[in-house]
Amino acid sequence: MPRDDFDVEKEGQVEIIGWLYQYYNEEPHDQVVNINGGPVKTDDIPAATQLFTTDWVVRYMVDNSLGKKYLEHYPDSPVKGKLKYLLPGDITPDQSDFDITRIQVMDNAMGSGHILAYAFDVLMTMYEDQGYAKREAANSIIQNNLFGLEIDRRAFQLSYFSLMMKLRRYDRQALNRSVMPNIHVFIAAPAVTEEFLHSLKASSEVVDEIKDIAAHFMDAKTLGSIIELPANYDYAGMRNALEPVATAQKISLFGNQQTAQQLLEIIATAETMTQRYDVVVTNPPYLNKMNSTLKKYVKKHYKDYSADLFSVFIWHNINMTKVNGYAGYMTPFVWMFIKSYEKLRTALLSNVKIDSLIQLEYSAFEEATVPINTFVLKNTKNDETGTYLRLSDFKGGMMIQAEKVQEAIADPGVKYLYRTNQTNFGKIPGSPIAYWASQSLICDFVEGTPLQAFVSPKVGLQTGDNSKFIRQWFEVSYLTIKFDANSIEESISSRKKWFPYNKGGAYRKWYGNFDYIVNWENNGYAIKNFKDNNGKVRSRPQNTDYYFREAITWSAITSGEASFRVQRAGLIFDHAAYNIFDVSAEMLAFLNSKVTSTILPMLNPTINSGSAAVSALPILDTGKEKKNLNQLVQQNLHCTKSDWEENETSSEFSKFPPLRSIAEHTVLVICHIHRRISKIRVTAKHPFKKLATWWHKIQNVPKKCQTFGLGGH
Repeated sequence: MPRDDFDVEKEGQVEIIGWLYQYYNEEPHDQVVNINGGPVKTDDIPAATQLFTTDWVVRYMVDNSLGKKYLEHYPDSPVKGKLKYLLPGDITPDQSDFDITRIQVMDNAMGSGHILAYAFDVLMTMYEDQGYAKREAANSIIQNNLFGLEIDRRAFQLSYFSLMMKLRRYDRQALNRSVMPNIHVFIAAPAVTEEFLHSLKASSEVVDEIKDIAAHFMDAKTLGSIIELPANYDYAGMRNALEPVATAQKISLFGNQQTAQQLLEIIATAETMTQRYDVVVTNPPYLNKMNSTLKKYVKKHYKDYSADLFSVFIWHNINMTKVNGYAGYMTPFVWMFIKSYEKLRTALLSNVKIDSLIQLEYSAFEEATVPINTFVLKNTKNDETGTYLRLSDFKGGMMIQAEKVQEAIADPGVKYLYRTNQTNFGKIPGSPIAYWASQSLICDFVEGTPLQAFVSPKVGLQTGDNSKFIRQWFEVSYLTIKFDANSIEESISSRKKWFPYNKGGAYRKWYGNFDYIVNWENNGYAIKNFKDNNGKVRSRPQNTDYYFREAITWSAITSGEASFRVQRAGLIFDHAAYNIFDVSAEMLAFLNSKVTSTILPMLNPTINSGSAAVSALPILDTGKEKKNLNQLVQQNLHCTKSDWEENETSSEFSKFPPLRSIAEHTVLVICHIHRRISKIRVTAKHPFKKLATWWHKIQNVPKKCQTFGLGGH
């Protein structure tokens, strides 16, 4: 830990609380997410989803939401100079009345309170700018400005502690008074019995509301902040009915007093949830392995945004803000690009403004195994330009990312800062947040035809157990492999067990990656009937009509630039290898061009080069001369095919490169000897199993080679 994290004068006291809580959660977190990969249980949700938010990201989110909100009213305020992470951009003047005590900030997944603690500091500078004394300002911030929600009681306690220490710094008598922060922890509603309801002195309408709110909070420990509540509850009426029972001197044998106290807590939480806020800032939970209760609720109330819990929070939180309010987030950046989040993108682009966004380097945030971005939305419809930072090229962790943000603030002319209008995103298929796209490239999408209009990418076989059904070609008897089947009928009639298999593979353009074979004996009978212990078929043969056909293929997973190559006839293809069945020189050249390598990361910058991104590539007929194109493609294919065949582990290996200049009759002998030795070496773990195959091949060596002892000895 850096010493500064312990230094109160350097504001380290809150950060150290957050880091300590993160380390406290580290072991249970690892246990929860690594046990079996299944849905996360209710009691494990805090451990699985809570991540401490890096300090500079907290400052960016608060500076560009709460800070910007204040500057809309006071653009020349000295507060601006204290907002270290305020990005360059437009500030729309707001001439409406302003009262600092009415500015409300919410963090509805507050964890250990880091965001609220920093918001306290920013609000303090604003109060001072308004002429308040520090002691008065601190008490007002706690009572009027800050609000928080949390599902984990221990995290709630740390948030409470952090905020009270912030207050006590300016008011040493604060702990002697009944000052309470407006933060709440979710509790499950108690059973509301008829006996309890009869003990209430309230109208039938209020009693019905108490029953209704209790029903909403039955699964509060699982659902937390995303619970959808009616906006018209009579909170005062419910309190008036419950408080006499909760504070009664006589303890009820039926537990009515405890039930009333719990319901009062729930009412306070619900009232906080149903307010609208000027600023909502949070690092929401990241969770796609939801348990049945959470999954069912999300599908019902947030169907279009249900790909992950963080995307639910994105939509939910912007709807918690007032008109012209701000919502800040730190989330995985997949929502910007992939198809699962397309409806979320469309809804945001249609209804709110992306005010600013920072896309971090892929692995910068070490605490999470997902690529991260942080961004601020404004609850307004306009065509103003947003500010975007692309930090993808700057490796070295979060501190390097922070330095680059500071450089962009000091010099807005840096090449990784972009200013663009979000209406441009809707011109690209799938509406990816491709803020770095040039105007000419956007025009290509407008004028061009998507690739899917000409050909549709296909995915292939999912065996259900690759270790059972897939081998490398040199691991089995050569005689049991059918290398040249051209159809399913031919594969069946061959009575062979193994067939070449396209499983994707490493980066390679034009030709190659034919390493694997698959058990497709009797038209895949064993695979098609492969079941789990419950009798459910595990395999998934897809697009079988396209098996054994020539195609253009690429790997679904890639750590860098996508590469496209020819899949020769005679192969079955895997679900990790996408295929398009148009092997024209024009198509292959386009897919392996710089144009495609530039556009694909824009459509989907993740490691998964899926079919949706390739399908959206714009095709333009420029009318230019193409007579040399076919020749160039054939040259590339010839070069890469020769290169692949020089690999002695290739099934197409025919001649060791250094032997090419030796006389043909000598080469024949040495080459056959080398092939035998090469295969023995490659399969040295099980040499005797392959002996029959080698012996059969040796028998077929030409007669002139028998002087070397290869004819039958």
